[in-house]
Order: sequence, then structure tokens, then C-alpha cells
Amino acid sequence: MDTDTFYVDEDVGRDDDSATGSEAAPYKSLLFAMVQHPKATYKTRKSETAPADASADPASRLEWKPAAKSALKKATNLYEQHRKKQAKAAELAIREQQEAERRKRVLEEAKKVVIEEDPSLPAPVKIKLNTVDPAKIKLGTADSKGTRVRVVGRVHHLRSQKDIIFITLKDGKGLMQCLFSGNLIKTYAAMTLTLETSLEIRGELKSLPPGAHAPLDRELHADFFTVIGTAVGDKEAITNKVQEDGDVQKLLDNRHLTLRGDISSSVMKVRAAVEMAFIKTYEEVEFTKVSPPAMVQTQVEGGATLFEFNYYGEKAYLTQSSQLYLETCLPGLGDVYCIEKSFRAEKSLTRRHLSEYTHVEAELDFITFDDLLNHIEHMVCRVIEITLSDPVVAKYIYDLNPDFKPPSRPFKRMKYSEAITWLVEHEIPNEEGKPHTFGDDIAEAAERRMTDILNVPIFLTHFPTEIKAFYMQKDPSDPRVTESVDVLMPGVGEIVGGSMRIWDYEELIAAYKREGIDPEPYYWYTDQRRYGTTPHGGYGLGLERFLAWMCGRWTVRECCLYPRFAYRCKP
Repeated sequence: MDTDTFYVDEDVGRDDDSATGSEAAPYKSLLFAMVQHPKATYKTRKSETAPADASADPASRLEWKPAAKSALKKATNLYEQHRKKQAKAAELAIREQQEAERRKRVLEEAKKVVIEEDPSLPAPVKIKLNTVDPAKIKLGTADSKGTRVRVVGRVHHLRSQKDIIFITLKDGKGLMQCLFSGNLIKTYAAMTLTLETSLEIRGELKSLPPGAHAPLDRELHADFFTVIGTAVGDKEAITNKVQEDGDVQKLLDNRHLTLRGDISSSVMKVRAAVEMAFIKTYEEVEFTKVSPPAMVQTQVEGGATLFEFNYYGEKAYLTQSSQLYLETCLPGLGDVYCIEKSFRAEKSLTRRHLSEYTHVEAELDFITFDDLLNHIEHMVCRVIEITLSDPVVAKYIYDLNPDFKPPSRPFKRMKYSEAITWLVEHEIPNEEGKPHTFGDDIAEAAERRMTDILNVPIFLTHFPTEIKAFYMQKDPSDPRVTESVDVLMPGVGEIVGGSMRIWDYEELIAAYKREGIDPEPYYWYTDQRRYGTTPHGGYGLGLERFLAWMCGRWTVRECCLYPRFAYRCKP
């Protein structure tokens, strides 16, 4: 091979280490040849795709020819662009290397800086980040002293300026802006701070300068700090592990880290407040709290959704609902409720289904169907009222869901038959794509669409007997339907399901038979109709669905600590 001549075959050449630019191992592109050998001559050909002259020797297409001027000009321009990029990259690499070496020297010097707490300062008062008690805290200004405090928490936000580091500390209850200056920012610990690192900080609490903003309108001017636990950084930093708009499955795999974020932690705080509001409301209406078993040997909502397991050699299930057990409590305890886990083995991946969810359930004795509806309406509205009465929790809710509005009473009441007519009139088909007819189990999508269009809470009542559970009481005025109710909320759909319960012994036995259920395992439930039976009813409310509605969440999976649904049981 001519030492100054290199060959390019656009058909069979290669732009990699296997090519040498010889006739036997040509390059594929003129640009690649030029990058490898900037000052040379180049010969090219298309050994397979070049058009053949019918009058010429077929072997002529295999001849090497000097690169065309136009091809050389184009390749030269591309080469110049490549050279400039390479030069710029080399320059950047040099600067980065210099910066890395400079930072290494600075950090080595920083390790020599040791801070000690000034013994002449007053002893600090330990406070939570959300403490606002004026008896404990006196805020200072630029001209006056404030209370010296000691706080602990994790770095939530971090912002460095030339002579100041601003840190927002969090402790799960509140946030506090902290200001580092002087020797504090010269320490190795301050220079290598990462998000989520846990700290103890001591200093003086001062009010903010005019125009500044920070949690509770104050900031801590630190005079001493200690690193308690360092959080990893770089590629393993929390901001790389979990991102607000990141891959859903990755966020679920790292739920333990996602829970540290503003949105997830706010939802969990609202959840805690809502649970307490339910407890308080039940206390107000004089219900007794009970804790039914989670391991059972009877079904409530049909066998297809039961999680089965071996219980010491016997077949048992995780409960679908505590309802049957709550009914047995009525004679001895009066009206009762529970807030427990329920389990449904539905292989459903919709945004409102979970395999494990928190069930708020209640049973009421000596009532009518209207009594039941009025009670449910009161519970929903009173729980919201109590929750919003806490300004901190209310802020979480409105930050999460700015458009949230407490529902107005009375809720719209619509019978199932009226809903069927409405769906037909609005051309919303059933699951088979056909117009709805009486007896259809209204699908989730159609139900939610109707609710969103009406855009008000709905009591959907009087469902056909055939599509409801065996224990539901028939309407005395129309035996085709049951005294049953679903509470539908815009954006979510059903959040409550309830009914009057069959309270006549013979009628319950007939219901067992109709559904093909062996009454023997239910003897303890049937006995309620043999020992002083009463008209009674109850309901179950899905706490996660309630929260999804209040907090404006797309899916109920965001409303529980560690969601469990089809094919997801980790972490």
C-alpha cells in the first residue's frame, strides 16, 4: 500500500479498528479516513452498488479512483467541525481536571479547619423545626439577640453562595432555613454536604430581612454544627435515584426514598389527619371501635377475589371485609366501626385498585335505609370539616389539590335505574360496547365518566339483587332491587359501598341457597337472625380512594405507605 494513499469502499469498508485503509481492509467513509490520516491522498469506490456501464467491462466498478472534489470538500468541512469539537473537548477536560485538582486541594485544606462551640454562648434550647411557642423562642433581628436553639434534621434543600450556605432542614414535622457563614462554610463537612445528610445545628433564631421568605418567616444563624449521618452523593444521590416525574416502576422500587419527597410525605400527613378525623367523628356519634380478624374462613364479596392460605392444615383466607364480624358486635356493643386492612385478589391494574387497602367500616343497628344514607353523608362531610380545621393539614391538601372543594349537602341521590337511563341518553356504552340495560353491572369507566360529567357527589342506590352480595336487604317496594348504595366522587368514582343487611332468618337462608353458599360455616353470622334480630345496615369506605379524591392524586397507589397491587409486593 502507498504510505500516503488510503482507500475507502463505501459498500464493504469498515470504520473501526478492523480497517487499516489498505486495499484489502478499506475504510467505509472518507471522513473517517481523513480523521485517521489528515494529510494523505484518498481513493474511493462503490464495489457493489455503483451503477455499471453496459458497454464497459464489469470489472471496472472495482477500480479505485481519486476522491471527487465535491466529496473531498464536504469531508474536509466535516473534518474541520470534528477537529474543533475535539479541541473544545480537550480544553474542557483540561479545565475539569484543573478544577478537580483545585477542589481536591481546597478540600484537603478544609480538613484542617476545626470548629469548636464557643463556651461563652448560652446553652441552646432544643426545639422541633415547627416549634412556634413564644415562651420557648424569641426571635432576634440584625440589631438584637434571639433565642439560641439546637435543632436536628436532614438537609432538604441546599444553596451555596460566595460567603454563605443556605440549608433548609427538615424533621418530618416542619422545615427551617439555616444560614452557615464564616469558618462553618470552610469546613470539609460543609463543602461536601449532600441532600438528606442528617445534622445537628446550633445557633440563634432571627427574623427574616425585609422581602425574604422562609418557613415560619425565620432563619437559624448557625454558630456550630455536627454531621450525624452523611448521605451518599454523585450517581447515587437521592435526586438521581428518585425524581418526581421519573419512571413509575423505579419510583415504586424506591418507595422508601420517594416517601422523603414533599408530595409523598404531604399525602401521608393528610392520611394520618384523615384517620384521626374518622376516629373523632365516630366518637362524636358514639360508635365503639373494634378490631375484627384478618384471617377468616368465610367470604363476603365472592370467592374470586380471596387470598387463600394454609391455616394449620385448614383452608383459610385473608379477609375481604370485616362487615360480617361487625354485625355480630351490634347486640353487645351497639353501633360499631373499625379501621383495618382488607385484601382483594383482583388482578386489576387500574388506578383505583389495591390488593391490600385500608377499610373504614361501620355497622348501625335499628335503622332505616334513609338513616344509613344520612349517616354516611354526615361522616364524609364531618371528616372533611375536621381535617380542614387544622391549618397545617389544610395547606397540605390545597398544595396537593388547589381545586378541592368540600362537598355540599345534600348529596345528589340517583337510583340505579335512573343511572341506566342517563347512560343510555348520554350514549355511554356498557363493557360490551352496547347501550346499558337494567341488570348490567355498571363498569368502572362508565360510572366514573357519569360522575365526572355530573361533577357532584352521588348516592347511587337500589342496585339489582343479582349483581349485589348475598347479604343485602331487598327493597320492600321493589324486590328486584336492594337497599344498597355506592357513594361516587368526581375524579375517583366509588369511595363507599353500603347497604341494609338481610335481617330475616328465612330470607338469609334463601340468599345462601340462591348464591350456592353452604350456610354451615356462617352459623355464627346466621345466629344474629335467631337471637333478637333487628333492621340494621352498614358500609365500607376505601381510605385510599377517599384520599385520592381529597388530595387530587391520579392513583390510589400514591395514598398508601407501600402499595400492594397485582404483581407488586415489594419493597
